[in-house]
Amino acid sequence: MNFTFKDEHPYIFGQGNFGMRFRRFPATLALVVSSLPPELSGFEIMDKYVIPNLRNACRLLRAVAEAKNEINVADLARELRIPATTTLRIVHTLEQEGFLRKDQRQLHLGPVLIHLGNRASGETDVRQEAPPVLQWLAKETQETAHVAIPHDQRTLIVAVCDSPQPLRAASRPGTTAELHCSSTGKTFLAFHHYDHLSELLGKLTLTRHTPNTITTLRGLKEAVEEIRAQGYSVDDEEFHPGVRCLAAPVHNAMGVVVAAIGITAAAIRFTPQKNRAIARHVLAAAEQLSRRLGYVG
Repeated sequence: MNFTFKDEHPYIFGQGNFGMRFRRFPATLALVVSSLPPELSGFEIMDKYVIPNLRNACRLLRAVAEAKNEINVADLARELRIPATTTLRIVHTLEQEGFLRKDQRQLHLGPVLIHLGNRASGETDVRQEAPPVLQWLAKETQETAHVAIPHDQRTLIVAVCDSPQPLRAASRPGTTAELHCSSTGKTFLAFHHYDHLSELLGKLTLTRHTPNTITTLRGLKEAVEEIRAQGYSVDDEEFHPGVRCLAAPVHNAMGVVVAAIGITAAAIRFTPQKNRAIARHVLAAAEQLSRRLGYVG
């Protein structure tokens, strides 16, 4: 049974000895699938863009994580039915990248996975725990409250509670911003990225968005030290004219800064004279959210 469509994206379907090769499918696929007999309804889709050895690396990491006893390269090759030489090359690559570590012949999960796990755990927990804290912060300040997480070399907003004010400024969940010109971004520079700040700053492009944007490394380093001293960060119309923001760090159970919580407001309403008053509420919200994530420091 063979079907072929003239296009450029093949997909493979198969169950047992049954196989169909398609090249991109619109409604035609639904028609073909609906006509299949019941015993063929559980087919599997395999995209041509899947990289077999990358998939094997993922399987290998899971096998090491789930191993009840010590496990080595030969064990993995046998258990996963991957050629021994291929297994050895995958293990060597994962070891070089810090995803695995070798203790003599035995394999263990590497230190990079701890960092990635913290990031994943922090993101999931923050999204679950943030809504009531954001609602409290928006009510107390009468401004839009938001939570962001570090995302590569940017900051990513993951939750928002809108201001009750008719005139309000806010970004939506999924919005990203540069680190040097946003309150959450500068919070991450000061508390999340601080241990490797010089290395990170060397990679950033300090784009000017407004006359207030910090565009020099010296100026940004000075701002970071000020943020660390006062415990919160201010975006003083540095990203958008007429918009000011203030944010503070959020810690997880292990004391790692995994998020930042803050407010966004129109500059005509949130003036510099209100920084300390707003900061008290934001810092209280950051403490609330950190406690909800298990932080006891």
